[in-house]
Order: sequence, then structure tokens, then C-alpha cells
Amino acid sequence: DLSLPFAVGQCGNQVGCRFWDLALREHAAVNKKGIYDEALSSFFRNVDTRSGGDGPGIYKGKICSLKARALLIDMEEGVVNEILQGPLRDVFDSKQLITDVSGSGNNWAVGHKLYGYQYQENIVEKLRKTAEHCDCLQCFFIIHSMGGGTGSGLGTFVLNLLEDEFPEVYRFVTSVYPSGEDDVITSPYNSVLAMKELNEHADCVLPVENESLFDIVNKINQMVNSGKLLSTVKQNSLVTSSAGSVKTLQEKPFDAMNNIVANLLLNLTSSARFEGSLNMDLNEISMNLVPFPRLHYLVSSLTPLYTLADVNVPSRRLDQMFSDAFSRDHQLIQADPKHSLYLACALLVRGNVQVSDLRRNIERLKPSLHFVSWNQEGWKTGLCSVPPVGHSHSLLSLANNTCVKPTFIELKERFMKLYKKKAHLHHYLQIDGMEQSCFSEAVSSLSDLIEEYNELDATKGGPRTDPSRLKIAV
Repeated sequence: DLSLPFAVGQCGNQVGCRFWDLALREHAAVNKKGIYDEALSSFFRNVDTRSGGDGPGIYKGKICSLKARALLIDMEEGVVNEILQGPLRDVFDSKQLITDVSGSGNNWAVGHKLYGYQYQENIVEKLRKTAEHCDCLQCFFIIHSMGGGTGSGLGTFVLNLLEDEFPEVYRFVTSVYPSGEDDVITSPYNSVLAMKELNEHADCVLPVENESLFDIVNKINQMVNSGKLLSTVKQNSLVTSSAGSVKTLQEKPFDAMNNIVANLLLNLTSSARFEGSLNMDLNEISMNLVPFPRLHYLVSSLTPLYTLADVNVPSRRLDQMFSDAFSRDHQLIQADPKHSLYLACALLVRGNVQVSDLRRNIERLKPSLHFVSWNQEGWKTGLCSVPPVGHSHSLLSLANNTCVKPTFIELKERFMKLYKKKAHLHHYLQIDGMEQSCFSEAVSSLSDLIEEYNELDATKGGPRTDPSRLKIAV
């Protein structure tokens, strides 16, 4: 079961870089003998550099040279060049990269309409080549941000290409949403134009907000600095950059924030990579958590937070980890699922946790959560036996919940502020193929989505009636 990640734009590639780094560290901690095994094969190919091949004979043999199964796309060279000069340089080769020099100028139309068509053949060719190495391609991952030009524009163009080329393969998207204080003035335009594409072409979207990531980094810093915890930060800390010194936290706050998103992907894919008593493949997430095709936005939360900090902290009670997953402080978007309506919920647990622990906690939490009347048992669980490096257990919760609605309403309001004045529109409309109707269609797509959430919210608190059963005449 193989997943093929696409990192698009600056933010996408920075997150991707942290993901590959952490994934290799996890596999190294488990795979002491240096054998190319099934776990590694989910995200890496083993290439014999002498013969240039990676044929079936190499499987189960010694690791020769690992190459990530991924495509890195950016219309500026900076971040991709950094990756190629950094510790991960051997994991990628030039066949997996698509770069340009000028960037998309924070303009969705440049990324989508201009570069999209310019690079279409190149992307499709590299996509097919990379897909050929996968025996059973299970899903595509796109990692991108919504506020810039390349991530939002070209990222959603790639999403459409994937649907055209491989319609049967699931498309998971991790989208980093800008905060209200974003320094890119056109980010509301880029985000709403991208949202229309996500509504129509993604199977599952994990929205992540910069503001929430920033809050989580601050909480982790407080935990580390409070002195209450026996917290010594290890040298190869997961929150710091691959340089491994804590100082980088101050210098590059984005490293720690990107690291949280990388950990989200690490937990999400852990079941595909390692053994567990309750394996959950990614297709099952979409299958079980998305009852209506457009309502495919899942709120994620990671607990306990110290697993992101790689500090030596005594484990708290296991039950606390489950409680935390449903509190606002651990959500990767500013949302409150507890007071909104659940369509479904998945719990992906890693480490030394029993199925009985899972069941007990679900029963304990259930009474305080509002589920739609027709899906009271809407829980999906996964249990992977390999915990994050240096810790005993962790949990990723994915909730399909109407609490994402305020995020979308706020985004629409920020869009309308600019759009009513027609501010900055000319930068978009001068791009070939970009019409003003693209804007009106995008905002009405977002309004429809908000309305669908409104309709569900209106049913909250209604009687929990069982659907009437068919009466069969005897």
C-alpha cells in the first residue's frame, strides 16, 4: 500500500522536508539491521546505484540507497535547493523536482493558470514515472499552503491533474491556512480560489491554521521551560530543525510549526508503515469519515503535545491523552468540536495501548460529544504498535465536525472586504484564462459549503430517533 506525496510551494516543501527527516528517523529507530522492509517501502524505494535499478530482487535485502517516493514542486528554487544541499540531499534526485526561478508572486492565477499549463506535461510525465515504481498506489498526498501563489494555485492544479490521470486513487490534501494577520495582502483571494478546487477535487482535506500551530509551539515552549516537568530537551529534538540545536526555535519559528504538520502526517501514515493490532489504511479514513462528498474537511488534533517536543517527560495518564484530543488546545485549527456536531471521528493511536483502552475511552467521552442522529456509532479506530521516537504513546484524532464552519466564514469575510472594492483584481485578470467569473464562482462555492454546514448544525440537539425500520409482513 503506497502513498505518493506531492509537496507544492515553499510551505509545502518545508513541511515535506521535515516529514522525510522524521520518517527516516522513525524507521532508523525500529529498523536496526538496515534491511529494506515493507515498512520502508511505503515511502521509499531502495535503489542499487551501481546497476541503477530497483527491481524486485532488491526487496528484503540490505538498504543500498533510499529514494523518497515524492515529487517536489516550487516555482522558486530556494527551499528545494536548501533540501538538496541539506542532510536529505541523497533521498531525492533531479527526476523528482520541478522548479522555476521567478515564483508566483502571491497570485493564485499565476500558479494555476500560467505555471499549471506551462508545466502540465512535465508534471504528468514525472507523476507517471514515479507511479510506475508503486505496486499498489493507494493515495496521493498534497502538502501546500493556501495563502501564497504557488501552493494555492499550482497545488490545486496538481490536484486536478491527479484526478484526471488516476481518478480511482484517493487524494488527501494537507492545507495550511493563513491567519487574519497574514502579511500577504492577497491571501484571502488565493485561499478562496483554492477552496473551490478543494471542494470539487479532494477526497479529504486536513486544514491547518498558522495561528493554531503558533499557539501549540508556545505551549510546548512553556512546558519545556516551566521546570515543573523533568524536561531535558534531547539533542536530536523533533521540534528543532535538523541542525538539532534548540536555538533554532527562536531563529526560525516556522521550523517548529512545520514540524507539527509533519508529525500530523507521520501519525496519519503510521498504520501504513508499521504493524499494529488495528491497522487503518488511508482509504478507510475517507470511506468512514466523509458521508457527503463536499464535507470532507477534517479537524485534526495531536496529543500529548510533549511527543512533538521530544523532551523527557514522564507520561501522564493514558486517559488524559484521549481527553486532550477533544479540547481546543490541541486542535490544529482554531475550532471547538465539543460544542459542534460530529459526523464521524477517527482515533489513530500509536504505541503501547490496548484495544480495550480505546473502547473504554470512547465510551467515556461519547456522552459529552454531539453526533448526528444517524451516525451515533461513527467511530473509526486505528492502533499502530510503533510509538513516536522516544515516547510510549501518541494519538491523532480526526473529526469530521461542523466546527470548521467559522474558519470558512471568516475567510469569506476577509475575501469580501477586498472583493467589494475590487482591490488587487487587475493582477489576477491580466493572466491569460483568468476571468472575473472565477472569483464569483469561488465565493459562491464557499457560500454553498457554509450553507451545508448550517443545515447540519440546525439538526443539532434534535431528538435522537432511530430510523424507522422496515415492517415485514409475515
